[in-house]
Amino acid sequence: MPDAARGDEDAQESDAARRRRRAQFLRELHEAKQLRDRVQPRRARAARMRQQMRMRTFRW
Repeated sequence: MPDAARGDEDAQESDAARRRRRAQFLRELHEAKQLRDRVQPRRARAARMRQQMRMRTFRW
């Protein structure tokens, strides 16, 4: 019985660790996108325009 309880704790621990790693990855991804937008303003503007067009033509 104690082995099963320990397995549950390990599963929770790994789940929390996975969430922490995912949050870290998303923060770094966001930072990289901001840096790319600053370095390539024309491409960033074009991407914003494409996104706006996509949202305008989206059907609810």
